[in-house]
Amino acid sequence: MKPQGFGRKRDKTRRANGGGFGRAAHVGSQSSPTSETLPGADQNDTLDTQLPQVQETPSAHTAKHIADNQDLLDFIAPRLGEVFTAKSLQMVVETDVEAKLAQLLTDLAARGDRAIDAETMPSLVAVLYKTVEENIGPIGEILGDDDGTQDETMLALIAAKEKIQPMLMEHIDPAAAAELPRPELADQVGEVVGELLVQEKLNLNLTEQRNLVTLLLDDMLGLGPLEPLLADDLISDIMVNGPNQVYAEKSGKLQLTDIKFRDNQHLMNIAQRIVTAVGRRVDESSPICDARLPDGSRVNVIAPPLAIDGASISIRKFTKDKITLDKMLNFGSISPALAKILKIAGACRLNILISGGTGSGKTTMLNALSRMVEKGERVVTIEDAAELQLQQPHVVRLETRPPNLEGTGEITMRDLVKNALRMRPDRIILGEIRGGEAIDMLQAMNTGHDWSMGTIHANRPREALTRLENMVNMAGLNLPTKAIREQISASLDMIVQVQRLRDGSRRTTYATEVVGMEGDVITTQDLCKFEFSGEDESGKLIGAFNTTGVRPNFLQKAEYFGLGRALMEAMNG
Repeated sequence: MKPQGFGRKRDKTRRANGGGFGRAAHVGSQSSPTSETLPGADQNDTLDTQLPQVQETPSAHTAKHIADNQDLLDFIAPRLGEVFTAKSLQMVVETDVEAKLAQLLTDLAARGDRAIDAETMPSLVAVLYKTVEENIGPIGEILGDDDGTQDETMLALIAAKEKIQPMLMEHIDPAAAAELPRPELADQVGEVVGELLVQEKLNLNLTEQRNLVTLLLDDMLGLGPLEPLLADDLISDIMVNGPNQVYAEKSGKLQLTDIKFRDNQHLMNIAQRIVTAVGRRVDESSPICDARLPDGSRVNVIAPPLAIDGASISIRKFTKDKITLDKMLNFGSISPALAKILKIAGACRLNILISGGTGSGKTTMLNALSRMVEKGERVVTIEDAAELQLQQPHVVRLETRPPNLEGTGEITMRDLVKNALRMRPDRIILGEIRGGEAIDMLQAMNTGHDWSMGTIHANRPREALTRLENMVNMAGLNLPTKAIREQISASLDMIVQVQRLRDGSRRTTYATEVVGMEGDVITTQDLCKFEFSGEDESGKLIGAFNTTGVRPNFLQKAEYFGLGRALMEAMNG
């Protein structure tokens, strides 16, 4: 069994803020330290117990200045957290902080009928500056969770692995090993590794030996150093930038991990293992490849010479728990009213386009909406790399194919969309619309395949319509602009805009209905939108999902399905 936490990044915590020091004690409270009792008054006798005394600088030249004003420093130090926060320090330069500290010292000294001369002020500012950096955070720098360095134990394991692995391969039959279940293979490899460690006089304890066996098995059967990251359910994205730099997105935030590959060849071997599993290849002649892992996670590989610093692997993981609209409601990604509108839109068989940027949650929303498909319907999905996780029993999954070594045999999205129309589908779902297949998809939506869906990269609903129009032109049909827009307005019913906010959360920011045409312009109306209002003490963005209260254009269709009243209740809620 893989030891808990093995191979994951080390915890590295900065000095914890205690008793409110280093951050504002109350949200919205910005009381000035000058409002407190000043040094010399009887009420400040207990201040010294709040924090350790500010340490004097070792320089003999400044020692006297500090000693003469120690009471003033001790008074200010515990209250610096009311003036500065870690986030505000990231946005300023050193001179700004020094000027603010000097002004603070001057004001407090004046209130106590004291004066600080020009020779003393730099020494006092330097002491407070150091206190700010140590207790609140670095100035002008974005805080990182880890520096990506590997600890001594991991380095020792990697060294032992490099020495033992060639010997191990001489003692086992790779073909026979591949047929064994992993637990049984781990037992047998463990016995051989124990003997080799004794033979090579390498001293590892029992836990380190188990970890070494895990490393060896990951290289033999899995994806090597990436296995611990793939096993972590909190990680959603893994980004490999050459052999010595691996980032992971954990809980919405990018973090540098301590994972490293031996060299470029080791990294390329892992990349080849990923793509060959789905019948594709990546090398110098074909350096770009889309693939998927057995669990459906999406993978993109770009190899040298296009990737200058070594092969780059981007893995988009998907949660093992199936995401539904109700779960998204619990996460705060949508509101109760918006969830109801989307469920009614699905039940009314609207054609929906999901728009958003990279990593915004388009595929997650598509999977959630697909649960509204009735089990008896035939669904055909078309993707570059199959990643949709539909729960219906009658699903046909199609995937594009790149050209072979001779440059022939390529099957594009357009080819698959055309073929899907001959497969008697009730619904067609495109994983992503990015080219000339847009016109085929629009024609399918307009010829009886209602409640079809797709995703598109765009920042706002109106931009999604513009991009869709441009993609129709990519088909080379030379259609008039008005004809294309009429096709879009007749085929598409709703655009759902999703966005990844700067705090790492995903929100559905717009539910926009395509109403029709006015002259040469496609008209739309927002049914619901997310309005940002600020952020809380922890840095999480807050806002509200507001329904616009307009009469939906698909109300008549909702009434046909017996959902008209429920739709108007959602719009007025």
